[in-house]
Amino acid sequence: MTTGHGTEGRQTCGPISILRCAHCGAANRIAPSPRGAPHCGTCGKPLPWLVNATDATFDVETHAAPTVIVDLWAPWCGPCRFVGPILEELSRELAGRLKVVKVNVDENQGLALRYDARSIPTLIVIRDGVVVDRVVGALPKADLVARLTPNLKPPRSGS
Repeated sequence: MTTGHGTEGRQTCGPISILRCAHCGAANRIAPSPRGAPHCGTCGKPLPWLVNATDATFDVETHAAPTVIVDLWAPWCGPCRFVGPILEELSRELAGRLKVVKVNVDENQGLALRYDARSIPTLIVIRDGVVVDRVVGALPKADLVARLTPNLKPPRSGS
């Protein structure tokens, strides 16, 4: 776990991610937060929230207001390489409503065991801290969106 400063200058504890705004391109330093979703410090638009997590940072990263989809993957896995770009697209398209947390199972075997990831990719959908869906294998984008949509919270006004 690292310690850094959040975008508002206050001291924060936890991993810091650099999220690039899809609208203006600004880089934003973001710490995990159970309240709300990150917005660009420059233009105010919701940020695509995609982060990498480890056994040590997973619990804080998945404790978030938007729906979280955990991608249990490995770099050598072909289907994982198919799903990865789809999740990146969804993090942009559903900015403010979805957080994507990627976990390399080769480097974080405790999480692979915790979520019984016997096949990868395994996607775990978490809403309000509760696992609400599990997808094993690579789905095309349209099928993944159909599975994910019922678990998304409505967009916040002004987002």
